Amino acid sequence: MKHLDRLGTGIGWRPEIAAAVERLPGLDWVEVVAENVCPGHLPDSLRRLRERGVTVVPHGVSLGLGGAGRPDPRRLAELAERAEALGAPLVTEHIAFVRAGGALTASPPLEAGHLLPVPRTRDALDVLCENVRIAQDGLPVPLALENIAALISWPGEEMTEGRFLAELVERTGVRLLVDVANLHTNRVNRAEDPLRALDELPVEAIAYVHVAGGVERDGVWHDSHAHPVPRPVLDLLAELCSRTDPPGVLLERDDAFPPGEELAAELDVIRAVLDSPPRRAPGTRAADGPAPGALAGLPDGARGAAGRDTADTTHPAGRANPADDAHRADDADTTHDAYPSDDADTTDTTDTTNATDAADAADGCSATGAADGCSATGAADGCSAAHEPVSPAGATAQCRAPDDIARERLGLAQAALLSALVAGTPAPEGFDARRLRVQSRALAAKRADVVARVAPELPQILGTGYRPAYLGYATSRPMRGGYRRDALDFAEQLLAAGRPEDPVARRRLAQWWRDRAGPRPPRRATRFVRAARAALVRR
Repeated sequence: MKHLDRLGTGIGWRPEIAAAVERLPGLDWVEVVAENVCPGHLPDSLRRLRERGVTVVPHGVSLGLGGAGRPDPRRLAELAERAEALGAPLVTEHIAFVRAGGALTASPPLEAGHLLPVPRTRDALDVLCENVRIAQDGLPVPLALENIAALISWPGEEMTEGRFLAELVERTGVRLLVDVANLHTNRVNRAEDPLRALDELPVEAIAYVHVAGGVERDGVWHDSHAHPVPRPVLDLLAELCSRTDPPGVLLERDDAFPPGEELAAELDVIRAVLDSPPRRAPGTRAADGPAPGALAGLPDGARGAAGRDTADTTHPAGRANPADDAHRADDADTTHDAYPSDDADTTDTTDTTNATDAADAADGCSATGAADGCSATGAADGCSAAHEPVSPAGATAQCRAPDDIARERLGLAQAALLSALVAGTPAPEGFDARRLRVQSRALAAKRADVVARVAPELPQILGTGYRPAYLGYATSRPMRGGYRRDALDFAEQLLAAGRPEDPVARRRLAQWWRDRAGPRPPRRATRFVRAARAALVRR
């Protein structure tokens, strides 16, 4: 595996903190949401950072490489274009699925607007490996994939996360973006052992590491990216550093942005962990949790910035992962914001990664072309010479291309899960119904937040009634397209129901909808809305 240059310590670039990021001392690199940048119109802040020699890495959120369908060629080409425009040494994406349904399953296409976990099964791994090879062939620079945070577990999983990632690397040669905050999230929410995951990871494949803050509510850890990095996450970073020297570490912050001084203090905490990791012999692991004194030697201020451990990780919420029980019985074979494009009028919670940021992409600059689960892209040619998968021991891995039946099985399972989450259909067999309800509410809340940002007039028109009205709408109405399309559909539904009750607000909403809906085929629903609007105007 070719060595990547060191990145150093960085932060996620967001428009809200662009000025503060430019002033951060000792900043080596930044990561930007790929779907948020237009190659020909880079933000001035990013251009200035690049001129100073700060590396910029595009972080994609909409490919959905863990989905049953092959990668959408247009989305892949746009990610490649952004990598070249930014002069990036690599690009990153997620091990997740973000859409389901479509031609592959002969069912309506569904968009999650969120990063959802891939089942750790042989079928899913075969599909993922082929999708990764397709992506690698279409990208001009190396690809690294991130482990996500999740609220829910798939029934019947066959591998732990560490084994799943290790086999993925062995078969494709892909790099890893290890998010230690997501490992902590999965410890709390899915009873998974993060130290075991670190032990099983091929550390030589790590491209860089994410750290982020979150919050626990009702026994569930939400990877909010809106809080200081807590001590358990820093302890996991120290544990990872005891196994390898990561080429780069990046702080993610996506909401509730603090002053620049606090961001600088958090970066100092991270640097302190990197400068004084607990050292131990390779191949050994701590018996019970993070190494004692993993943060020993940090200054008092750094300890304060690290936050407190707000989750009891000894007894995580929810049921244990079946794969863990299977491992204890037999060790033979065990192992957190995808965003539909507005042009296609088709980008994580748990993993809230850049949920609202991708929606803020300028018109025409977001990923386009909705994947219908059965992309026109041809199948990967097995293990191509360009991406020959080599195991850590140096042995060439055996390639297994998934057949169409495996893709169909995976597609049906993912469509059933996504339908339960966004369309209100019954929970598929084997899933924790309570966790699905929590995940469904999280998805609806995220949708409400993003729609409020892409269509700020709606909260202005509806006032305090916006959020309850939208959540009621979203409960059983999946997105038909992008968030702007969703905003129009929401307004259309309100008007058809004679809402809002205030006639002034109703007229304002009707005018807003009429100004943005544009010409449409005169379908029955459209005729009904037009008639309703005409009746409103006559009042």
